[in-house]
Amino acid sequence: MEKIFNNTADAFALKSDTELDRAYFLFKMIASQPLVRIGTAVTNFALNLHLPVEGLIRATVFDHFCGGTTEEDCLPVVDKMFTKGVSSVLDYSVEAKEAESEFDKALEKTLKTIEFAKERTAIPFAVFKPTGFGRFELYEKLGEGKTFTVEEAAEWKRVLERFEIVCKTAHANDVALLIDAEESWMQDAADELVADMMRKYNKEKAIVFNTLQMYRHDRLDYLKKLHAQAQEEGFYIGMKIVRGAYMEKENKRAEEKGYLSPICISKEATDINYNDAIQYMVEHLDKMAIFAGTHNEESSYMLMGLMQQNNIATNDTRIWFGQLYGMSDNISFNLAAHGYNVAKYLPFGPVRDVMPYLIRRAEENTSVAGQTSRELNLISAERKRRKLHD
Repeated sequence: MEKIFNNTADAFALKSDTELDRAYFLFKMIASQPLVRIGTAVTNFALNLHLPVEGLIRATVFDHFCGGTTEEDCLPVVDKMFTKGVSSVLDYSVEAKEAESEFDKALEKTLKTIEFAKERTAIPFAVFKPTGFGRFELYEKLGEGKTFTVEEAAEWKRVLERFEIVCKTAHANDVALLIDAEESWMQDAADELVADMMRKYNKEKAIVFNTLQMYRHDRLDYLKKLHAQAQEEGFYIGMKIVRGAYMEKENKRAEEKGYLSPICISKEATDINYNDAIQYMVEHLDKMAIFAGTHNEESSYMLMGLMQQNNIATNDTRIWFGQLYGMSDNISFNLAAHGYNVAKYLPFGPVRDVMPYLIRRAEENTSVAGQTSRELNLISAERKRRKLHD
């Protein structure tokens, strides 16, 4: 397998020298856990006091990791990336809202991104989070088998209606729909709901995609059981495969409540689990579609190798690679340069409301061994290359 991810000229072709310098500065900051903690505290303090810091945030971390404050704001970024063959997934990244009006707004935003996707080849997917459409506690309570109050039952009915509207609209417009995964203790209810949507709207091909976080040791078994159901009932499976985003929270809760953590015992076990899921899906591609969400180069090479071994075209629409905007450009743009389907998650939303997402991004980068140093090494290599070619 040709090692393509060290090509920094392709990776950073769209970045100006100034943008490259900003990226270097940001990843240098993120590399320091104390700085991330201090920066997070200061930012939250300033936003809570309504101090005028949004302009500074926008010019630094926001513009690096987000496409803009609105869908329209994102279009120049979408069009620019697509000149290099990299598609976009517009992700309304407003988190931790609990009002019905906010859930309706998230539905409205998701429907609008489906409209955008229908009109633009550069936007092949829409996306939303289950807790964007309803309160976390409802999913949790349902997953635990507890009985809803009359008010909660009415509330859950509205959650179901939001799912139904968005999945029906995606199907009618032939736009694939990614549904993100969240914490394990709410995920059972979300899984059941998404599986119902697959049964209904994935009869001809995968339109509705669920997400498997492979740092959970039970997810491969879940995939195999869902596959058996799909074969029996005649529907297709769409699945985004990721490693996972809530590890510390998962382990802490398991310890506090005295149950076995759902998280794999090691990073190596997670890697094996991730790769096994990808391999299983490639082996059953007749009934499945994969969105491989990863910043891991070895897993990306593995999927490329599986595609070659099975004579699957690089642009087969059933296989997509995905990374987050502002990260792993060496994977995204080099894959695209070699003809693979690639999409960047492009978060958007008001600066203040997207801060929880951005803080999570910074904390994840700090905790993932090697990720930030890899970004810094690649940026340094490109800066040196440009100086030599000036």
